[in-house]
Amino acid sequence: MHKNTKSIPVHSLSDEHHGGIVIGRMSAKDIPLEEASHSHRHDFHFFIIQEKGTTTFEIDFKKHSIKKSSVLYIHPNQVHRFLHTTGATVSGILINNENINPEYLNLLEEIVPAKPLLLKADNLSVITDTVTLCVKSFERKPDRLYHALLKDNCNALVALILSHYLEKSKPTDRLSRFETVTKAFKKQLENSFTTLKRPADYAKVLNISTPYLNECVKNVTGRPVSYHIQQRVILEAKRLLYHSGKSVKEIATELGYDDYPYFSRLFTKVAGMSALTFRNKNFD
Repeated sequence: MHKNTKSIPVHSLSDEHHGGIVIGRMSAKDIPLEEASHSHRHDFHFFIIQEKGTTTFEIDFKKHSIKKSSVLYIHPNQVHRFLHTTGATVSGILINNENINPEYLNLLEEIVPAKPLLLKADNLSVITDTVTLCVKSFERKPDRLYHALLKDNCNALVALILSHYLEKSKPTDRLSRFETVTKAFKKQLENSFTTLKRPADYAKVLNISTPYLNECVKNVTGRPVSYHIQQRVILEAKRLLYHSGKSVKEIATELGYDDYPYFSRLFTKVAGMSALTFRNKNFD
């Protein structure tokens, strides 16, 4: 739902959770609908473990249903909201960058955007046992090593969830040169899409020629570098158009375009409609 705010709402961990980690298990009736049903981002990583039932989220304009025993990872950059649930029992872990193992942080960037992932019974058992350990650790605040234990146990849970996502992707040591370059480009794109707009900019950062970068990316994805740059920029523009009250000109400037008419033409070309039409079409 479009909200007349100047920016996309960002949910943070409350002051009482200054340690940067929250974990808990809840049933459908315990989900904070008033807060979760409005589109927002987090300034932390959000992992959902569902033991049973069905839960539906909207993430960046796409509906994702978590069915049966599943896990779902939502990155801090992703705009999302809770839609509905049926008979679900879920656990959630909220954890900020400072508390996640640096290696895991890098790997999490590789799996975005992540879709719900079904769990086999044996995998679910290991994960739910680890959730239970984390919840008990979270509740033992008088412990002298409280934060260290909580952090270590929650990283074990993150690693278990992450490992299931990574099972679906090719191991790094088996990537071709084209795949390695494409992976590096996508990581750089996520970090620089508001400032670097040309394929040549990314080729320079990656220390390769522009034709070779295009060859690699097109070979792996079927699309040229310019396509991916434009798609990432327009995704962010859609987020801001739909979830904030910023003008199109303000959004263009925020995304690194001083030439407002050019940005307007680019949006129309990529989205198939003007920015204002997109906003009005999705206004509730």
